[in-house]
Amino acid sequence: MSDLRPPPTPVAMIIGTAIVACLSGYMFGIASSLGFFPIPFMPRAPKERGIANYDDEEESEEEEIDAEILDHAPNWANGFEADKRDGLRFVSKKPADKKKDSEKQFGSTTAEKADWENSDEECKMVLVVRTDLGMTKGMLIPHSLFSKIHKNKRLTEISAVGKIAAQCSHATLACYKNFLRKDPKSQILRRWERQGQAKVALQVKSEEDLNVLEAKALSLGVVAEIIADAGRTQIASGSHTVLGIGPAPKSVIDQITGSLKLL
Repeated sequence: MSDLRPPPTPVAMIIGTAIVACLSGYMFGIASSLGFFPIPFMPRAPKERGIANYDDEEESEEEEIDAEILDHAPNWANGFEADKRDGLRFVSKKPADKKKDSEKQFGSTTAEKADWENSDEECKMVLVVRTDLGMTKGMLIPHSLFSKIHKNKRLTEISAVGKIAAQCSHATLACYKNFLRKDPKSQILRRWERQGQAKVALQVKSEEDLNVLEAKALSLGVVAEIIADAGRTQIASGSHTVLGIGPAPKSVIDQITGSLKLL
């Protein structure tokens, strides 16, 4: 009875089990690497049927689609090229042409401009609207349009509805910004602002009429801006909708649009 060995302690059993498990896993790994056991995480080799024609140079009709450039995807960036293609921007002119246009806009002769600057005649702006496009009217003349342009001018928001109202707003702002960019100290612009910023809406029946009036205004040295619609609502993209002329003295504006009817 004195020769019986005591039972193993729990610690000895745990150590022995860990040693056996490590040795078993090591031996199983060696056997799997030698191909005796399948490895579950190893990717399967491709079937011969799937790679039989891998090096074949003949392509199917579906593969030939990639050789052509697909040009029908939408241009979400709406960059300069997209705007030019849609007719929203004009192609930039040469520096010499720009200089000529600038001279036309602000008067090729300094005598006429000096007369305008020094006269006390009331100034106005006209907004020539195309009626052949079928735009809705809404409120034609916004109460105030020059919001956030001058820090000393507080401008109200436009509550007008209608396509024509929106396009007239764009034209008015375009002419105003043209003055600020080219001649911010213009006495004509300041006189127009002091006198209540008079704006008159007129009508024409074609784009050709707009172009003729624009050319006539530029030849007299009057600011003229044509608005091209983005085409998101009622009319086609790039359509010329409104021509803004002025501000300028009434007598000069009447030389350009005196024969037109009120909208």
